[in-house]
Amino acid sequence: MAHWQDGRAVLRVGADPTEIPLEVAASYGARTRGLLGRDGIDGAMLLTPAASVHTFRMRFAIDVAYLDREFRVLAVVTMAPGRLGLPRLRSRHVLESAAGAMAGWGLRAGSTVEVAVAGRLAP
Repeated sequence: MAHWQDGRAVLRVGADPTEIPLEVAASYGARTRGLLGRDGIDGAMLLTPAASVHTFRMRFAIDVAYLDREFRVLAVVTMAPGRLGLPRLRSRHVLESAAGAMAGWGLRAGSTVEVAVAGRLAP
């Protein structure tokens, strides 16, 4: 996908047909705001472009998946509030969800995800 925009999308993990609600944060403002001020998230948030995240001023722990440009998962970590994540050199996108959600989806290093935005599919 050449140009990302803020908005709603659907996340698919592996061969599982389950559609996970996804918020896309592509603008500087949306990426900066992220999940701050929320008490949780239904589904996940995609920050793009992004190579690292922090959880300062967050109210809950999150799972973080670092994705390369082909949407392959480079690493998955759980971060408590008040932490600074290390940047991943090949990361182009970061996926965030409530702590424990990604394990439930079967998301792990080496997995590939699909993002469907208004009838378009990436990658």
